Amino acid sequence: MNKISIIIPIFNEVDAIARLLLHIEDSISKTIDYEIIIVDGGSIDGSQKEVLKHSNTILISSEKGRAIQLNAGARVASGAILYFLHCDSYPPNNFDLLVLKQAQKGSLGGCFRMKFDYRHPVLIVSQWFTRFNHISCRGGDQSLFVTKKLFEEINGFDEQFIIYEDNEIISRLYAKKQFVVIPDYVITSARRYQQNGVWRLQYHFSIIHLKRILGHSAESMLNYYKKHVQ
Repeated sequence: MNKISIIIPIFNEVDAIARLLLHIEDSISKTIDYEIIIVDGGSIDGSQKEVLKHSNTILISSEKGRAIQLNAGARVASGAILYFLHCDSYPPNNFDLLVLKQAQKGSLGGCFRMKFDYRHPVLIVSQWFTRFNHISCRGGDQSLFVTKKLFEEINGFDEQFIIYEDNEIISRLYAKKQFVVIPDYVITSARRYQQNGVWRLQYHFSIIHLKRILGHSAESMLNYYKKHVQ
């Protein structure tokens, strides 16, 4: 458990990935071995050139699709711990040590609590619930760590999920009783809420969650997302 692989999927995120890589360089402890794997889904905005400016960073390409890209990153990862991170979510100081501590204690998967970078009553309530270790309080913006061994045992991300892939894999980790919520905070961007309207987007996300509970297919959830979310 002496190396962590940070896996970040991107698609046309030149500004976001530049900010995130600088943040990681400032916040990671540098006391344990690490690598940053950026998985590009075919960007045409110069994201690849930005990534190559940074050390300890590996750039690979894959077919577009977050689950596909995350699995591609996991396949080349050399760390015993995989840490999956969205390019607009910023982990806390010494996040690598916080994750390592949990893994060494036997918690083989988990996430951080989360705060948005934008204050709105709906988002304040939503982020407050991320402190609870219950599947209904989870989402990909909280980031995800899992040991590579366990990730391979559960066959990684389900690539039929173009959206909701984070929640789907987390549900399998909960089923194995391998999930912990670290009481430190990832700060994540509220840009999609600002683009779509907070109340409107929260409503549509609730419908997607309900579709999943009712057993709708990944295709049905994706079609709804494409129709209602920018």
